[in-house]
Amino acid sequence: MARFVTTDVHGCLRTLRRALEEIVLFSPRDELYVLGDYVNKGPDSKGVLDYLMQLQARGLAVHCLRGNHDQELLDAAHGHIGKTWASPADRELTLSSFGAATAADIPPVYLHWLNALPYEFDLTDFVLVHAGFDFRQPPDLMRQDHQTMMNIKQFTFDASRLQGKRLVHGHVPTPVAEVRRRIAVKAGALNLDTGCVYRHNPELAHLSVLNLDTLTLHTVPNSEEPYTIAKRPS
Repeated sequence: MARFVTTDVHGCLRTLRRALEEIVLFSPRDELYVLGDYVNKGPDSKGVLDYLMQLQARGLAVHCLRGNHDQELLDAAHGHIGKTWASPADRELTLSSFGAATAADIPPVYLHWLNALPYEFDLTDFVLVHAGFDFRQPPDLMRQDHQTMMNIKQFTFDASRLQGKRLVHGHVPTPVAEVRRRIAVKAGALNLDTGCVYRHNPELAHLSVLNLDTLTLHTVPNSEEPYTIAKRPS
């Protein structure tokens, strides 16, 4: 059995399928942890949700966390459309994948699935979360601060607040080379978001899948048909 973790799929269904079916050969004996941000920015948000839901329905061990973009879509569907719910172009891609005119028109099955997602997974040797924690807070409080867990971009890692466990997260697109470097030096906190959706950024544009047992990193280049997205500033 292998334990795999990936994150920040952002509607890149073809890349996700290639990663699982052709690269890591995900099987019923394995476990997969996905750390959020299934929707927005990329071409097929609905397809990513369908695929993950289908894997779960087949009885595969697929465990999914909530990311900030998933929460923003939920908020929008319930009428709380803030400045943070994607750009107009991103919204159009997301809504068109569902065949919906507004977020409120997204079929309830997807909203219910997203709304049931937890904010972290606590394994025997790793803690998995979408963005990270505010390690300045007491341990019990920092793990209840869901907004921070989905949105924080900078923090000082403190293993003592996670019972000595290592942290794996996503949220901030990071060059593939830097992710590999941090794995090589056995960093306590590993960010696996290699900006798969940013197809114009060569240092990004990969979906990373980490084997938690061997710390082998698989990086799969963006395999989507062309779609509109700006190049992310360095």
